[in-house]
Amino acid sequence: MSQYVIKGVNGPVVTVVGGHGLAMMDMVHVGEEGLIGEVVGVNGGVTTVQVYEDTAGLAPGQRVESTGAPMSVKLGPGLLSNIFDGIARPLRVIEEKAGPFITRGINISALDEEKLWDTKIALKVGDEVKPGTLYATCRETTLITHRCLAPIGVTGKVTRVMPDGAYNVNKVLVEVTDEYGRMSGLKLSQECRIRTPRPMAERLPIDRPLITGQRIIDTLFPIGKGGAAAIPGPFGAGKTMTQHQLAKWSDADIIVYLGCGERGNEMTQALEEFSELLDPKSHQPLMNRTILIANTSNMPVAAREASVYTGMTIAEYYRDMGYHVALMADSTSRWAEALREISGRLEEMPAEEGFPAYLASRLAEFYERAGYVRTLEGKEGSVTVIGAVSPQGGDFSEPVTQNTKRYVRTFWGLDRALAYARHFPSINWLTSYSEYAADLKPWYDANVGLDFVPCRIRISNLLQEEASLMEIVKLIGADILPEDQKLVIETAKLIRVGFLQQNAYHEIDTYVPMGKQLKMMQLILRLYDGAKHLIGRAIPLSQLKATGIFDTLTKMKYEIANDQLEKFSDYERMVDEALDKVELANR
Repeated sequence: MSQYVIKGVNGPVVTVVGGHGLAMMDMVHVGEEGLIGEVVGVNGGVTTVQVYEDTAGLAPGQRVESTGAPMSVKLGPGLLSNIFDGIARPLRVIEEKAGPFITRGINISALDEEKLWDTKIALKVGDEVKPGTLYATCRETTLITHRCLAPIGVTGKVTRVMPDGAYNVNKVLVEVTDEYGRMSGLKLSQECRIRTPRPMAERLPIDRPLITGQRIIDTLFPIGKGGAAAIPGPFGAGKTMTQHQLAKWSDADIIVYLGCGERGNEMTQALEEFSELLDPKSHQPLMNRTILIANTSNMPVAAREASVYTGMTIAEYYRDMGYHVALMADSTSRWAEALREISGRLEEMPAEEGFPAYLASRLAEFYERAGYVRTLEGKEGSVTVIGAVSPQGGDFSEPVTQNTKRYVRTFWGLDRALAYARHFPSINWLTSYSEYAADLKPWYDANVGLDFVPCRIRISNLLQEEASLMEIVKLIGADILPEDQKLVIETAKLIRVGFLQQNAYHEIDTYVPMGKQLKMMQLILRLYDGAKHLIGRAIPLSQLKATGIFDTLTKMKYEIANDQLEKFSDYERMVDEALDKVELANR
């Protein structure tokens, strides 16, 4: 029997007395129902435990049992295509056993421990084993092969192996004996601490983009594979929808979608959509390369705090196999609010807006786990983190947004006015930025075209110039502007509506490859340069507008399929004909 008993209960925070030996971050089972908790404070004879379930019914005197190990999740084949709560309990299994609501104290493994996996053993007796050594593989889904790697602490020679065959996740497949005679058993599964980053051999420079198929992101504000980005925006600006698009279309091998404190209806929409979608490259169900972690706003607040670490640990696990993983966290503001609530319960001194003083360091811990790395096995893998931020009232000066900006190199600021104008993605091209653009230039030159970066810079400059001119237009109107400035405004409008605005529900426009993005930019700039030449000959812009060429280019995004880039030559001819027509009329 345990010597530990509850002394007091304050929401998700429980104080424990008695016994000895409880250590920081130890996982414990609290009360008669064995609620899952984690030690967050040790002060003399009093231990503070953060409980990840509803604490209603807990009372002083009830027992607390220690597991003797930190908060961990069981990782192995079967994670993909699954839906978990914040502490990695499979929601589908919980529904089968306990109904639509999560029963208190229900402790179910993240993996199906009875399912047999067709496994190939990669080692033989006598082989040397060190951390990162591949010892078994199995086909997890039609898209992903699960690679089992020796964890930290396992070294020595193989003394026993099982033959190839069908095994469950708890069967010892390989026995390794170290130089001191200690034996370690390697299974298809392994326990992994959620708050400790998984080790890597080397962190590599970020030199290639995560291609999303969203023009404003890929062209103006790219994110590198292994990078970190933030999507802040007010309610209704499209944070969740933008993340859905990134999850559906980005060229990551595996998607981990983390719904942290979001409304249940939004999470339901994500679950339903992902279940129906096909992967655009393989035409297999998208869920075959997706893991969903759902911790909605009505779930226990403490589990929300743990959910981001659960998601990150799973992402790192697949990164170590040599996969490129994209982690979507929606939203880190709800996670920060959970930190604030728990901090208040712990009676810690509050900092700005009531958030704990360690908010910045916790955000840093999370975002710094992103990266492009060389794994212990010697392969390359990455975790790209894209975190949504929900500042109250859309105020980007609040602590979560400001501290997040310190640790991310890409900032996609969503704009309420753009969203209300039905301009999606509502990323404001004036407040957003990407620090990866310069690092990615060699990749663009080699894989897209030498013209891509110059076109990108020109497009960005035109948008900036338009913003300056619109200040003048507000005061004196557009009619008084000289023709060259009118051209800037007209071209910028074409860029905004015909290029940056993108319809997520349109069959062609929902995803645009890099080659097509370059062709679109070249076509817009071809019209701009031709029009600038005409204006230089004192020909008014109105004559060119009358040809309808600006409207024609606005619609090209819907009319040229991704595999029909040869049609751009037709549009180039239309631009040249419109320019020639105006020039001939003025001879």
